[in-house]
Amino acid sequence: MTDSVSHHDSAADLARATRAREISAVEALDQVLAREKRVNPPLNAVVTLNVEAARARAEAADEALAKGELWGPLHGLPITLKDTYDVVGLPTVCGDPSLRGYRPERNAIATQRLLDAGSIVYGKTNVPRMAQDIQSYNSVFGTSNNPWDTTRTPGGSSGGAAAAVAAGLTSFELGSDIGGSIRTPAHWCGVYGHKPSWGIVPLQGHIPGPPGTRSEPDLAVGGPLARSAADLRLVLDVVAGAGPLERGGWKLQLPPSRREKLSDFRVACHLDDSFCPVDQATRSRLEGLARGIEQAGGQVDYEPALPATLEEQAALYNQLLNAVIGAGVPTKLYKRMRAGAAFYKWTGRGQSPIGEFLRAATASHKDWARAHEQREKLREGWAHFFERYDVLITPVTPTPAIPHDQAGTVLSRTIHVDGQPRPYRDQFLWIAAATTAKLPATVAPAGRTADGLPVGVQIIAPYLEDHSSIRFAELLAEAGLGGYERPPL
Repeated sequence: MTDSVSHHDSAADLARATRAREISAVEALDQVLAREKRVNPPLNAVVTLNVEAARARAEAADEALAKGELWGPLHGLPITLKDTYDVVGLPTVCGDPSLRGYRPERNAIATQRLLDAGSIVYGKTNVPRMAQDIQSYNSVFGTSNNPWDTTRTPGGSSGGAAAAVAAGLTSFELGSDIGGSIRTPAHWCGVYGHKPSWGIVPLQGHIPGPPGTRSEPDLAVGGPLARSAADLRLVLDVVAGAGPLERGGWKLQLPPSRREKLSDFRVACHLDDSFCPVDQATRSRLEGLARGIEQAGGQVDYEPALPATLEEQAALYNQLLNAVIGAGVPTKLYKRMRAGAAFYKWTGRGQSPIGEFLRAATASHKDWARAHEQREKLREGWAHFFERYDVLITPVTPTPAIPHDQAGTVLSRTIHVDGQPRPYRDQFLWIAAATTAKLPATVAPAGRTADGLPVGVQIIAPYLEDHSSIRFAELLAEAGLGGYERPPL
């Protein structure tokens, strides 16, 4: 951007430079737009632009600063937003042809908080159709590519967002996550991502559900992607807080990190599991990271007693997740799914992937309530676990970024782990524990494989202790254990 500011600098550094008037908001926007023209075409990360409105807001930001007015901690930062968040003046398509013409009349709550803090939204980033895949492609905007290898996916559903952050096309991004949709793209694109504790970032104005939905969905959260852990904290502090109906009675005050030194952290490791094997390239990076934590003085336990097995947590996660999916489908389709569930059970295929999905997606409220009770007991187990440990580190997925594969469905595709075929849905298993138990989870870049692909580590912390996992990610980079690297663009 200028001699003092780079496209790959942190959002905090750019905000500081803007406040110091080392760079104007208009200059920052023009520079990022020029970069978008050059870098975005092979990535297809940014899919919608609103340049005129963004430039008008940037000019207003500069005028305000000249008068001594600071809008907030994000004053003048040019950003993109995942195309699941409503932004007045831009369509929210969410990769669905039926939403091509949808233009929201009000901003999502999280969008408004980012604007109130001073950011400038210049565009939207790509997602899979209705944010329902681990790859980001759709018939409206096409396929997004990984900035480290364009033959591979950047992940999903916040794939365009992660690619844009990695490529320096935005100061930061706001993703959403119910099936690893922040964590997997961060892992595969080599950036930081944070899945907050459930319930602290309002999702009103986010698709799915349908436009205009006011209820908060089970399991789903909104959270930041960035090039530094400090930026995760910066953005989380802006978007987190009580929603409009709750803010009269409570105010969010997340506790500070449990520890401030890497050597003080008590670290549990769960780096592989026979239920969902992790490939050698990923496992070796994470094992090296754990050894580095030990060498820095951290207390590391490689065989912690978890509150439940990965298989048990994945089963509960799938039951709760598929209930969310089933609740969101049209009534006519839901009736067909109920009939399908009965047919699969009658033909002895109730335990097949499709049979299990149909059963969970059309389960009764009584079944859901039982699963919810099981979840609450699991959450108690995690609370006891974190009396002994400060964080748990795990893989995000079994492999680095996978090659594009748009054949079949999520239930029929396969991946390869060290040459062996595995179900595509294995990629949703390592993220299940944190999602099911509503725990915060930060992904930090942990280095690259011999093939040059990024590997991220998932850092899980106690409920509402988001700052512990973010601080741990920050300390890893300070100790030379990973961190953001520029992709070869």
